[in-house]
Amino acid sequence: MKAVVDRDLCIGCRLCEDTCPEVFRIGEDGLAYTIDSDPAPELYAEIESCVELCPVAAITIAAS
Repeated sequence: MKAVVDRDLCIGCRLCEDTCPEVFRIGEDGLAYTIDSDPAPELYAEIESCVELCPVAAITIAAS
């Protein structure tokens, strides 16, 4: 599983970083990015929560 952030859609609300800081960070530009391109399986549920919580659907999951 690989989390992908569409930075054109991201509004920097921080829900992803608050929910799964092991995978997501807010950069100096105020937008989210992924910091782990191959997250551990135990983080998958948190990543899926981020997909659901994102108010602008900027986070998707791609096959690794």
